[in-house]
Amino acid sequence: MKLGIVGLPNVGKSTLFNSLTKAGAEMANYPFCTIDPNVGVVSVPDERLKVLGEMYNSEKIVPAVIEFVDIAGLVKGASKGEGLGNQFLSHIRECDAIIHVVRCFEDSNIVHVDGSIDPIRDIETITLELIFSDIEMVERRMARVGKGKNNDKTLAKEYAMCEKLKAHLEAGRQAKTFEPEDDDEAEIIKSYGLLTSKKVIFAANVKEDDLADDGASNSFVRAVREYAKNDGAEAFVISAEIEAEIAELDDAEKAEFLEELGVSESGLDKLIKASYSLLGLISFLTAGPKETKAWTITRGTKAPQAAGKIHSDFERGFIRAEIVSYDNLVACGGFNQAKEKGLVRSEGKEYVVADGDVVLFRFNV
Repeated sequence: MKLGIVGLPNVGKSTLFNSLTKAGAEMANYPFCTIDPNVGVVSVPDERLKVLGEMYNSEKIVPAVIEFVDIAGLVKGASKGEGLGNQFLSHIRECDAIIHVVRCFEDSNIVHVDGSIDPIRDIETITLELIFSDIEMVERRMARVGKGKNNDKTLAKEYAMCEKLKAHLEAGRQAKTFEPEDDDEAEIIKSYGLLTSKKVIFAANVKEDDLADDGASNSFVRAVREYAKNDGAEAFVISAEIEAEIAELDDAEKAEFLEELGVSESGLDKLIKASYSLLGLISFLTAGPKETKAWTITRGTKAPQAAGKIHSDFERGFIRAEIVSYDNLVACGGFNQAKEKGLVRSEGKEYVVADGDVVLFRFNV
């Protein structure tokens, strides 16, 4: 999973990125201190892996990972080359979803690019730039398709769809609200990688005092949550400043620090939950002496396609999957014991893998 962190300059993007990935992105109190997109990979915390690793005496434990891309601060006019322009918008196209960091705190020592704090204005500024960039992308596609549309019905149909899509975007609406006529059109639009077709998670960046009640008393946060609800997006409260402190602590110190703050989980934990929820992701597990590993799949994935995540040969030669839930496996103390109690199931090609399934795939080479 690849997530792009975006937002206006000086809203806390690089501070958040640093705290999440400890990758050391440069931070400064001025716009555009991030010149190139910084990339960091973060392990997804999963206590189940440690338990299974000990049960199987695994040589290594491999968690699921999230790749974060910290993208330079966008400003009004970015799609036309203002600030650092289109080069950074292109990096967002490669991401599965967008984390839109929104400043929800007052601080006279930290400059805001527009001179005041207004999270909805900030969100709409960024969204409008993404729409403008999408319009340009659709126009480029129309120019290519238009050359052959008179002699090709498929191209003619795509061109007509692009005309409608362009009008939709020019009306200030996002690509995600455009309704294609059929599955073919939906697939074509998906192939464009439009920025406003991507799912969004709003990270409301607050000061420490707003963490205990999860931003409930912060009017800026309330506005962001309402906007996210209407937009079909996720929203969560985070303090980039506090996350930077948490990043320097070990697990025991982290738990103690969070307790002192009156919160049950870190911003990273909340972000991972929001990401998995928004993208409809789950994890299945494999375990053995060599390796215990978490594999990320989309909810609803059937057994052969889940097997293909491990290796394409597994999917091609799939015979069956032996499934036991994590809870049953741990309660029984091992795979063989769970099998003796009838808790291991043999499932075929139509089985939909569930979160926490521990799976042994059988296949022909």
